[in-house]
Amino acid sequence: MIHPATRQTRLLSVFLFSGFSAVSALFAETSVPADEALARLTAGNARFVSGNVTHPDQSPERRHALEKGQAPFAIVLTCADSRVAPELYFDQGLGDLFVLRNAGNVLDDHIVGSIEYAVEHLHARLIVVVGHEKCGAVAATVAGGHAPGHIHSIVDSLEPALESVKAQEGDKVDLTVRANARRVADILSRLEPIISESVKSGEVKVVAARYELGSGKVDFLP
Repeated sequence: MIHPATRQTRLLSVFLFSGFSAVSALFAETSVPADEALARLTAGNARFVSGNVTHPDQSPERRHALEKGQAPFAIVLTCADSRVAPELYFDQGLGDLFVLRNAGNVLDDHIVGSIEYAVEHLHARLIVVVGHEKCGAVAATVAGGHAPGHIHSIVDSLEPALESVKAQEGDKVDLTVRANARRVADILSRLEPIISESVKSGEVKVVAARYELGSGKVDFLP
């Protein structure tokens, strides 16, 4: 027998997601194909690097339009570093990007669930995992030693990327930043059932990238 409180929670969840689905359906027709979304981000970053930003979608009219719902054209998972802000370095505005940030741009169930929600209910067709130059979380992992508190969970998540580049020549921090972005993107593309099925059908694309602090340039990684 299901406890009444549990039943209420499940009913509330169904109600909320049904509501979200109804709203997102209104915006589904504006869904942007992955390649077009990637082109928009590339163009926006070029504007940011050159200093010719347009700050789109930040007007009062845009705010009021978004009261009806959201239809972000891309999902961005990146680091929580204060110098790394996707809406800025991609020169986008309110409602354009579905952004998730944590130290080291690593995966956990909440991040994955949020991305699945954006793919399934908001119809975002592009997922970009952006690591960045001189990432402190990666540097701490490379340095080794004891990570206090819950910081160890971040280090644990980054360790596989570090292990994959230990035999390579070059800056271990930057190599790990790149390896981690690629690894997270690869894991996301294979996560069943929502993301992997959308990737296999060609509806969704997952790409890795690296942000350079000084120039502001985002390089999409092969």
